[in-house]
Amino acid sequence: MKRVLVLVTILVLAVLASGVLLAQSSPLVGTWKLNTAKSKYSPGPGPKSQTRTVEAQGDGIKVRIEGTAGDGSHVAYGYTANFDGKDNPMSGIGAPNGADTVALKRINPTTIEVTNKKAGKVLVTLRVEVSKDGKVTTITANGTNGNGQVVHNATVYEKQ
Repeated sequence: MKRVLVLVTILVLAVLASGVLLAQSSPLVGTWKLNTAKSKYSPGPGPKSQTRTVEAQGDGIKVRIEGTAGDGSHVAYGYTANFDGKDNPMSGIGAPNGADTVALKRINPTTIEVTNKKAGKVLVTLRVEVSKDGKVTTITANGTNGNGQVVHNATVYEKQ
């Protein structure tokens, strides 16, 4: 009986440890700083500065974005979402295009698809890709903003 208990304890610890290691090894996780020189916005202007903090959270991620918008206003918003395609609330100020929900789908270990909505209507679909070396994240956004203008942004972030 003692052997079985020890074996079960070891298995449980191994599973927990592997989950923590997998979460830590996710290339999406980390602190990312916007490279304004390499980023392109249509329509502009783009943010003056931005820092994205991504943490592993269960079967998804917790994202916090803080910085200065193109008009000089403070931006601080975030969300927690699983990679299940379901809508999750965004909170804070300055969410892109006035979005109020976000849904995530994992494409592969280094790529996710993000759908931003406002009042249930899709605004922008984003493709978030981490480079092979894990040092750069490129986010390509396509859709419409809150004013109905076509949006095509290519945003580049560097890992800190």
